[in-house]
Amino acid sequence: MPQYQAPLADFQFLLRDWLSLDNHYQSSGLTDFDFELANEVISQGAKFAEDIVAPLNRDGDETGCTLKDGNVTTPPGFASAYRDYVANGWNAMLGPVEYDGQGLPYTMAVPVHEMLNSANLSWRLTTMLTESAVLAVTRHASDELKNQYLSKLVTGEWTGTMNLTEPQAGTDLSLLSTKAEPQQDGSYRITGSKIFITGGDHDWTSNIIHMVLARLPDAPAGVKGISLFLVPKFLLDDVGETGVANSLSVGSIEHKMGIKASPTCVMNFDGATGWLVGEANQGLACMFTMMNDARFQVGLQGLAAAEASFQGALTYARERQQSRAPQGIQQPDSNADPIVYQPDVARMLLTQKTLTEGSRALSMLYAKYMDIEHYGDDSAKAHAGKVLQFLTPVCKAFFTDMGLEATSLGIQVFGGHGYIREWGMEQLMRDVRIAQLYEGTNGIQALDLIGRKLTRDGGNMLNATHSVFANMVSNIQEDSWRQAAETALSQWHDQSVQCLGMAPADAAAAACDYLAYTAYSLLSICWYSMADTARRGDNQTLAAAKRKCAEFYNQRILPRRDAHLAAMKSGAENVLSVSDSEFDYL
Repeated sequence: MPQYQAPLADFQFLLRDWLSLDNHYQSSGLTDFDFELANEVISQGAKFAEDIVAPLNRDGDETGCTLKDGNVTTPPGFASAYRDYVANGWNAMLGPVEYDGQGLPYTMAVPVHEMLNSANLSWRLTTMLTESAVLAVTRHASDELKNQYLSKLVTGEWTGTMNLTEPQAGTDLSLLSTKAEPQQDGSYRITGSKIFITGGDHDWTSNIIHMVLARLPDAPAGVKGISLFLVPKFLLDDVGETGVANSLSVGSIEHKMGIKASPTCVMNFDGATGWLVGEANQGLACMFTMMNDARFQVGLQGLAAAEASFQGALTYARERQQSRAPQGIQQPDSNADPIVYQPDVARMLLTQKTLTEGSRALSMLYAKYMDIEHYGDDSAKAHAGKVLQFLTPVCKAFFTDMGLEATSLGIQVFGGHGYIREWGMEQLMRDVRIAQLYEGTNGIQALDLIGRKLTRDGGNMLNATHSVFANMVSNIQEDSWRQAAETALSQWHDQSVQCLGMAPADAAAAACDYLAYTAYSLLSICWYSMADTARRGDNQTLAAAKRKCAEFYNQRILPRRDAHLAAMKSGAENVLSVSDSEFDYL
């Protein structure tokens, strides 16, 4: 199985040179932070990912999780690694300082999160959902609940979950039926079943804090009648420590295609005691605090799997000798040349590399604007919020689509060996496949982008995002690259504005193509900008590599954008004209 190595050099380039991290921190009022500190945090995170978490990945996939006597056990080493993670403060990176968090900028934490996902996606999932739970409790819970639960969630002493989905209610939460009955002491009795609950039970911590969507007895119908509740696995005693068991249980562990070492549970709440988070019937808005964070984090999973697959494919291609390179013999002292010299193998590797590094650049730009939204002044926060809202579905959907493509290419580079489990490449593809599905399928992300974030918003989020990339383009000093980036940006903005006038059915039919069109366009701009930044630096090897990748991306990958544009503009008739019965004859 490939040995994961954190892409520290790329993170260092992106943070120090491309994002000018020191200037970013100064302008955001983060005067206690600088690139030197960020680099130290990321370097230590790389060691943890490489040395502690990555070695558990293969065995975790083989072993999986078990449910016995109502308790879930994770694979050997998983709980121990989590204890090390908590002891070294990694869980607390983004937590509020007043609740024992470190309050680090997102530009420091996001690289660590990507590396953990690359090292072991199953292991990372539970910590990811805890971070999302921390956000929901921080922003919406009462002071009493914060004082009882938040510090232990921030530090990782306890973990958190997100309980939305029910057998009959997936994307359409209006069908949700879990009930919440008010009690005289201010608590609620929660009754219902939830499915697909990541980290629903495990052997890592003494308590698990479930964030559960449910309906009050007098709630309005539909999504307007959903409330959010905090429901602990164990109720707290008089001193705030783990006490008696709550009335909830694990029905089963889901048997999955991938992420087999992540405990994905069916959760049964049988009159469990819970407490309201936020206002009654406003649970969906509260839960979206978690979901929007989780959607970006899921995007990182796609990016991370692509990086791991690229590393494995590149190592194999350099070692595997077969045939002679068509451009001439590369290793005269051998009977064959390494397949890395085969043009089609090089094409696959460069496709992986340019999609991965381009997406990483966009993820770090996203992290920069999360910093601004969190720490900037009111005007900067408002602008950053619009940018993040627009880019969230793009990052979630495109990164995970790209992750599946890249892991498939990784298998292809290996040939038949890629299909064999011992090489580890097929696990990456199995694991990442779920990322296109959970936290809202990629089709839902596309509808959200073209519907809520573009059309209903009247172009405000679009224009805020355009201004960010226009500033990026204006800083490109190489004339030909700046002109090409200006053209890509202008075309994307013009086509986006045209979408504002689309009929609802046409917009829905165009949604997935519009999202892909947007992503390919924005990555093109990122590549021109990165190549120009590297050109002006002292590392000529890096400059040559970024130039090569920018050329490959814009010549070989960017033309996909035009196909998506054509499909996007073709209208809904070619989709809607097919009746249900006609599918039998297609």
